[in-house]
Amino acid sequence: MKKFNIRKVLDGLKEQASSSVSSGQSGAPENNLMHETLQSENFQLCKTVRHGFPYQPSSMAHDPVQKILAIGTQSGALRLFGRPGVECYCQHESGAAVISLQFLINEGALVSALADDSVHLWNLRQRRPAILHSLKFNRERITFVHLPFQSKWLYIGTEKGNIHIVNVESFTLSGYVIMWNKAIELSSKAHPGPVVHISDNPMDEGKLIIGYEAGIVVLWDLKSKKADYRYTYDEAIHSVAWHHEGKQFICSHSDGTLTIWNIKGQGKPFQTITPHGKQPKDGKKPEPCKPILKVEYKTTRLGDPFMILSGGLSYDTVGRRPCLTVMHGKSTAVLEMDYPIVDFLTLCETPYSNDFQEPYAVVVLLEKDLVVIDLAQNGYPIFENPYPLTIHESPVTCCEYFADCPVDLIPALYSVGSRQKRQGYSKKEWPISGGNWGLGTQSYPEIIITGHADGTVKFWDASAIMLQVLYKLKTAKVFEKSRNNKEDKQNTEIVDEDPFAIQIMAWCPESRMLCVAGVSANLIIYRFSRQEITTEVVQLLEVRLQYEVNDMESPPEGGGGGDRDLPTPGAASPSPQTTGPPTHPSTSSNSSDGVRDNVPCLKVRSTPLKQSSGYQVELVVQLVWVSGEPPQQITSLALNSSYGLIVFGNSNGLAVVDYLQKTVLLNLGTVELYGSNDPYQRQARSPRKTRQPAGGLCDINEGSASEDRCKSPTSVLASNHQQFYNGGGGRGVLLSVCPPRGANPLDHRDNSFSRSRSSSVTSIDKEAREAITSFHFCETFARKGDSAITPCLYVGTSLGTVLAVALNLPPAGEQRLLQPVIVLPSGTLARLKGSILRMAFLDNTGTFLPPAFETWYEPNAAGADSEERDKARKRRPVSVSPSTSQELQESQYAVVCSEKQAKVIALPSQNCIFKHSITETSFVLRADVVQMNIGNCVACFCANGHIMTLSLPGLRPLLDVNYLPLTDMRIARTFCFTNLGQAMYLTSPTEIQRITYSQETCENLQEMLGELFTPVETPEAPNRGFFKGLFGGGATSLDREELFGETQAGKASRGLAQHIPGPQGLEGMKGAASGVVADLARARIALDERGQKLGELDERTAAMLASADSFGKHAHDMMLKCKDKKWYQF
Repeated sequence: MKKFNIRKVLDGLKEQASSSVSSGQSGAPENNLMHETLQSENFQLCKTVRHGFPYQPSSMAHDPVQKILAIGTQSGALRLFGRPGVECYCQHESGAAVISLQFLINEGALVSALADDSVHLWNLRQRRPAILHSLKFNRERITFVHLPFQSKWLYIGTEKGNIHIVNVESFTLSGYVIMWNKAIELSSKAHPGPVVHISDNPMDEGKLIIGYEAGIVVLWDLKSKKADYRYTYDEAIHSVAWHHEGKQFICSHSDGTLTIWNIKGQGKPFQTITPHGKQPKDGKKPEPCKPILKVEYKTTRLGDPFMILSGGLSYDTVGRRPCLTVMHGKSTAVLEMDYPIVDFLTLCETPYSNDFQEPYAVVVLLEKDLVVIDLAQNGYPIFENPYPLTIHESPVTCCEYFADCPVDLIPALYSVGSRQKRQGYSKKEWPISGGNWGLGTQSYPEIIITGHADGTVKFWDASAIMLQVLYKLKTAKVFEKSRNNKEDKQNTEIVDEDPFAIQIMAWCPESRMLCVAGVSANLIIYRFSRQEITTEVVQLLEVRLQYEVNDMESPPEGGGGGDRDLPTPGAASPSPQTTGPPTHPSTSSNSSDGVRDNVPCLKVRSTPLKQSSGYQVELVVQLVWVSGEPPQQITSLALNSSYGLIVFGNSNGLAVVDYLQKTVLLNLGTVELYGSNDPYQRQARSPRKTRQPAGGLCDINEGSASEDRCKSPTSVLASNHQQFYNGGGGRGVLLSVCPPRGANPLDHRDNSFSRSRSSSVTSIDKEAREAITSFHFCETFARKGDSAITPCLYVGTSLGTVLAVALNLPPAGEQRLLQPVIVLPSGTLARLKGSILRMAFLDNTGTFLPPAFETWYEPNAAGADSEERDKARKRRPVSVSPSTSQELQESQYAVVCSEKQAKVIALPSQNCIFKHSITETSFVLRADVVQMNIGNCVACFCANGHIMTLSLPGLRPLLDVNYLPLTDMRIARTFCFTNLGQAMYLTSPTEIQRITYSQETCENLQEMLGELFTPVETPEAPNRGFFKGLFGGGATSLDREELFGETQAGKASRGLAQHIPGPQGLEGMKGAASGVVADLARARIALDERGQKLGELDERTAAMLASADSFGKHAHDMMLKCKDKKWYQF
């Protein structure tokens, strides 16, 4: 029977409905609209991989044979690490903290114990590990878990002091229980406390050592079911460790001491050590220290043993960082850590506890880092960590994700980033080297850029579901280091802390131009170069960007002139390229009453700046204080390398900067974009006459009065639009610009239009304010009915308006640097509900039209390279706009997406041909127009957790999944879509979660993921030696099956724990199938090995038979020869 697909039927109905709507709205016949290739079947949402440091780690385990590491967290997550590039993320459904992890060494399985008293068995033989069994304890709290090597019986210690035993194959409880009162008997009158340690004697599996928190250690005989010895100390115990010969063990205590005990000397410890305590001369007990939380005792065949411990510092070391202490022979090394120590493990050459351990490294799990220390080299250097665990080195404030980048980009970033690496690492290879890489079917380059609170920007190679840091840029170097005095604090009042934090980033992968906006209302434009340079003076533009509707005020009469004259028509403008040293450090000024004016929030450094290869500062733009009001933070940003322009906006307005000529082309409030066609009734704000300038005000609608003042230093503007533009800073002009450093300052007289950053915004302010929320550079039709395409800037606002700004650019090459750029607002394109989030353009075939870009060239080239640079600069910028032969019909489609709806508008007619309401009850947080393999779509992430995709141009819903409710603003701030069905967000302060909404990627994901388990032969057990085998003294084994099995131990109490089988859903079936395949492969390898060994045995048997025959023949010959001889003849 043919399968009925309701989704296809619904898609067909929606397509018909959309087509009928389009024909009704635009008047165009249906067959003129392009065919949509994307369907619902092309979309599926799933998580791909998680990168970064496990957030709030709580436990750790290591498999010494498979060489993989597991880390559990307080939120129930599991992160597994193999060789670099092999990582895995799993999650316990309960979300309870992982308190203990135990590998079934070389078995491809892991046991996890949680704070909700459940124990789980994970199958690691599949690419996506799954839980096989679970056991939930009802009556007792789990405190400690121990699984001996090559044993299937798991010891579980509880808060009551009892020990239960679980069969890890069936996950059933044994009837064998060690009760706390039987273990201590009369050695203590009080309860010994929770079990803090369990381990078996390395030389005798039948002897179990049990450590209780109160200070009692019991050596338990499993066969006789009684305690052989009890060891009592008057300080609480935190951990216990064996010597490999099984004759001694060591305990760490809460007073900072270590006690070493002989197993047959139970009276007092053989030795007591206080590693960090001051030893009194009179033989008294040392001063108490902080608790030693963990100790490990590892032996070497040729040298002194290692004692490694965490904690134990003296109480007088206030403010000292957490330390790991390594005691080796007579030397004691104290290794300071950056964060508190959660756990540590010593990596040894052998998995057998009864052999010399030969430790070679220590894995230290910190609260926010993972450190591996090389024990074999002098000075104990650390290994260079190959995992992407430094995402949170400084808190992430914003992210951008780029798929299908230029192929030469990652090598270029890697080459400059490799010079930034620290020195002094261990020369050995990373010791956690298990697993195998997946088969990467994705061949396109992917880059993730993260902006951080300290002003750093990191570039990451995210290709093939891996993550590796490429390059790190420190933007704070551009500014002076603030001194802790009142004056500096006043200048940075806009933010209380992290004044260099990155807020928005704009990047052009083709030209490698980068622009970052900081929280202190500053922008830095960077150009990529492979050569080092020294910049004598950092180019600076200071911009006064403000806005206030103030119709209620009347300008004061007279008032006296200012001390500067207005620029006269035709007067020569100062050169914007002046790079000489400034005549004064800043254009900032304070009025006589102490009101700050023209003061930037950060001070750009005045000393020469040495810039290494990589991203180098081209220009700094800073918004300045206006009449005592701090500048508003930047809310939107865009860059176009082909036009040489940067545009940024905030809640006041927008400014367009020409970074080639180092000047501001446009600087105006949002309301001025509308001109006289403002559709909103904006109420006036209350007057602030104390902040009026001395001179009169000029009304923004007075054409003749402000005509000459409305020309920026290098822009020529049409006279009938003069009211829209920023003047060179003339008196009474609405918005003004301060010049670059080193140039003669333009007239930047104070004016009355100011805006407070105070959080107590009145309702009048809310109605009047319209913030700039998005930009898009494109080559399109600037006005309705235009016959030719021109470079344009489209502006989206918080009130849902899309406005066009036409750009008239000089020819490329020398003319571009000399002639002015003409900027002209061209009216409103569309209005939508909610803030505008994203704009894009399609041609008449539905192909995505990316903004024009310039290809990268070496900006600091010399000789022959400089000729290539000049050729590249004279070349026409790359543009993929349609030809003008399509003038007569609708040749472009503008796609606009807001917080509530999406529209597709035909150009140049500006008819809305498709409209879709995305959400009524929620709002869209992030929207992107993305390119898939076979078409384009709009991808949206809503505040209610839904991820949706819409077809283009028809805006048919293709995917709608309730994926992730917005529980943290971090997700909203960092969520981003990119091409080819990829997306990412910061799921915790330290981790990036990558997801895909592409069906093709979901299907190939299983092959792309790495394998954690690989068939490896278990090392041979240590040789007991002839004399130990003859006289005893070697390791003795125990038949645990007989001892703990149901036949002898009986059944466990029925209500003690509840067995929960693993998930039986599709994932479980896939996992089981994958596990069966792995089992079959393993069985086949075992059979091959067995056949090989049998063949060798046959050969050896045949050789022995031949040798025996030869020996018999020689013996017979000798007998015949000597048969008749007398004894004296020999």
